[in-house]
Amino acid sequence: MLFRSALTVVALAAVSLAAPVQAQQARDQIRAAGSSTVFPFTTTVAENFGRAYSGKFKSPIVESIGTGGGFKEFCKGVGTQFTDIANASRAINKSELEDCTKKGVKEITEIKIGFDGIVIAEKKGHGHLSVTREQLWKALAKEVVVDGKVVANPYKTWSDIDASLPKDKIEVYGPPPTSGTRDSFVELVMDVGCKKAVEAIDKGMHKKLCGTMREDGAFIEAGENDNLIVQKIATSNTGALGVFGYSFLDQNADKIEGSKVDGVEPTFDTIASGKYPVARPLFVYVKNAHVGTVPGLKEFIAEFVSEKAYGPNGYLGPKGLVSLPDADRKAVRDQATSLKPMMM
Repeated sequence: MLFRSALTVVALAAVSLAAPVQAQQARDQIRAAGSSTVFPFTTTVAENFGRAYSGKFKSPIVESIGTGGGFKEFCKGVGTQFTDIANASRAINKSELEDCTKKGVKEITEIKIGFDGIVIAEKKGHGHLSVTREQLWKALAKEVVVDGKVVANPYKTWSDIDASLPKDKIEVYGPPPTSGTRDSFVELVMDVGCKKAVEAIDKGMHKKLCGTMREDGAFIEAGENDNLIVQKIATSNTGALGVFGYSFLDQNADKIEGSKVDGVEPTFDTIASGKYPVARPLFVYVKNAHVGTVPGLKEFIAEFVSEKAYGPNGYLGPKGLVSLPDADRKAVRDQATSLKPMMM
């Protein structure tokens, strides 16, 4: 009986030892996941990295699952069964950092790779819309203020909002709640657009009125595939609009065009100068504990922040990335290559 108990203890110990070993099996390929906006940039760097280090490191695997989804995967833990990099179209927030810390992800390097603008695009030649952020809020909010009262959004066409706007029905394809583009759109467009209306009613209603999108078909969540949104508006005959990052506009300029927002057209120069009101920084986050464990991770980060990649004349420029100013790029490069952890 004693012998059998001893065998049981040994067996249990073997299982407990085998489990973490199995979980920590070596992985020879970098894994990145997150923002659909950052996806084409990270993918391009991955392709160039794969060519530069052919025979030494494999090209990284990059997934487009949205900023929120990317952080969720990134913060699950440390070990080769978890992702190495989170792509993000907004900065990581407090609750996500707390989640990372709880799961043992305690050293993270934040890398600001450049800027992007969120565009409101339409089919090329349809009419070149020019709207204010207040008009966009009125078009897309679930509830609006009419004659001093909060009501379900009554606007069916753009001309219902303002007679100077087209008579096209309001039909906008946009990102889901898990997307950093959605978060930034709410912050930079909806929050600003509803400010006057909320202040006139009740500041306590800010979140309800500003950030809640319509669910009656005027705003259509199109998932994390921004190319699908491009296809839908490029073939639309109804004046449908799409909300996505500037890079997708830049890559499809023969089919679609960006609407003016508050009188400013989305271009590389207006985004870089800060004149375009719906511009935002883009990031990648690195799990420092995986450097030295996952082959090529440090070299991949060095490739990403090299002048040939994210510099003003780098290969990410034609993909739509708006580069950082010279001094900022150097500071980011120093921080990235030294893997300086961000303050948790």
